[in-house]
Amino acid sequence: MSFSHLGLSDKVLGAIDAAGYKTPTPIQDQAIPHVLQRRDVLGIAQTGTGKTAAFVLPMLTMLEKGRARARMPRTLILEPTRELAAQVEEQFIKYGKNHKLNVALIIGGVSFGDQDAKLVRGVDVLIATPGRLLDHSERGRLLLSGVELLVIDEADRMLDMGFIPDIERIGKLVPFTRQTLFFTATMPPEIQRIADNFLHNPVRVEVSKPATAATTITQLKVATGRDSHEKRDTLRRLISSAEGFKNAIVFCNRKREVAQLHRSLVQHKFNAAALHGDLDQSARTAALESFRNGDVSLLVASDVAARGLDIPAVSHIFNFDVPHHPDDYVHRIGRTGRAGLSGTAITIVAPIDSKSMTAIERLIGQTIPWMGEPAAPAEAHDSRPRERERHPRGQRQERQRPAHQAAPRKQ
Repeated sequence: MSFSHLGLSDKVLGAIDAAGYKTPTPIQDQAIPHVLQRRDVLGIAQTGTGKTAAFVLPMLTMLEKGRARARMPRTLILEPTRELAAQVEEQFIKYGKNHKLNVALIIGGVSFGDQDAKLVRGVDVLIATPGRLLDHSERGRLLLSGVELLVIDEADRMLDMGFIPDIERIGKLVPFTRQTLFFTATMPPEIQRIADNFLHNPVRVEVSKPATAATTITQLKVATGRDSHEKRDTLRRLISSAEGFKNAIVFCNRKREVAQLHRSLVQHKFNAAALHGDLDQSARTAALESFRNGDVSLLVASDVAARGLDIPAVSHIFNFDVPHHPDDYVHRIGRTGRAGLSGTAITIVAPIDSKSMTAIERLIGQTIPWMGEPAAPAEAHDSRPRERERHPRGQRQERQRPAHQAAPRKQ
């Protein structure tokens, strides 16, 4: 089965062929025809399934007719992080090589003046993080009344980061008659509520059970003590002995832990970079680029910074900390085993992590095997939650504020 039966234009098909893709992924195959029919779409798919192209390709076809007006974008794509927004822009550049469309990226950490200059020229595709978009709108430099198609991507991460109030504000600024595409990896009740508010008679496209791991990923867990020094020793041993190791993303729960672990790895002569929400945009971009091009083999990251990163050939994932929310485990390990490649995900488990691991295994519907001896049960005096460990959804460690408050503008 090829892309030719989906209804895409010749220009788009030519770009797909030039990129070397022959067969659409399941979400592309199911979603693209509905998008081209101007239907609202609710897409549920785990990371790495090709969902970005599922909206980029039909958008390019639809935008071949019409032209942009100054400060009035024709389409709007909302992403939770700068990195995700930049990756969507790259997709438009790759698949839009035969088009003459104006694409603008509106994210934090970049000059308002440069972004405003792009808006003045007229934008066919506006890709934005919510806070910076509202900043431009509140300054009177951007009108959303001409938006024909709205894409809300990574909706469950928007919820985790506290962006839902901003999303709802943006929804009131775009026309009621617009077409809406809503993508998420999981469907907690709050996300279902938002989808019901934004979508009109949507087509539901679900290509895999929510919160399932790809079959190309070998999942393992290894026991360690609670002491941070012992955990770091365990991680170094795992990295040094990992079979088929090429590179790895190491996940921590806290920004502070990312910085500490990065320093420790560098001190022990490991080639590593750090990625977390407190870094400025140039540092984040440099860290990602050094990992992508192989200058560093380890990327130590927090969940917020690394969500949705499109790095196709990551051989290993190491969970230095067991994630607070079971859903995050699925997103983390989804950074490996992409595009048909195999990968390995290893979680370091201290005795106090037993309940979190049980929740993860219940969510994914399988028991993750141990490497070596299993972790001993937590002692009674260790059963209390660690300081600042547990965060209700919408109060992530990187953004400590009630979910009902608006997100800060710097993204």
